Amino acid sequence: MRKLKNSELNRLSVEAFKVTEKTPLIIILDNIRSLNNIGSVFRTSDAFLVEKIYLCGITATPPHKDIHKTALGSTETVSWEYAENTNDVIEKLKAENVKICAIEQAENATMLNDFTVETNTKYALVFGNEVKGVAQNVVNESDYVIEIPQFGTKHSLNISVSCGVVVWDVFSKLKTLQN
Repeated sequence: MRKLKNSELNRLSVEAFKVTEKTPLIIILDNIRSLNNIGSVFRTSDAFLVEKIYLCGITATPPHKDIHKTALGSTETVSWEYAENTNDVIEKLKAENVKICAIEQAENATMLNDFTVETNTKYALVFGNEVKGVAQNVVNESDYVIEIPQFGTKHSLNISVSCGVVVWDVFSKLKTLQN
């Protein structure tokens, strides 16, 4: 087995990315503190053709050198918007028939492996603050609460890791529906 060279990866140009059909996924970052986490979410969103990222509350916005360090240019490809209030974004998206999914540990949460996606449905995945998680008022307004099953002692994943796990899972399920 031979590692592929960068030139063999068939990467999209920025221009091609912007016109490529996107995955019906939106990411909402609810008061994320770490600039590196924000950059990582941009990079994951680029990899899976996420439609848009909403940066809410204290979540920093590009351009910023610490976001850029982990985003590696994906702030130039993935569409994003800042909103002061996460619930305002949720209200707007619900009016557009987007299903809101808070990624959180909560009573009666659906385990990620049990979460099923629906045909012709767009989803917004809400990821919360590194310490406090997704705000309770945001959980209250969500259509689903999805929990990542964890089996060790911590029962806690970094937000950028959580985003990678959930986006990959939902992306895979959406692609299966399309085939």
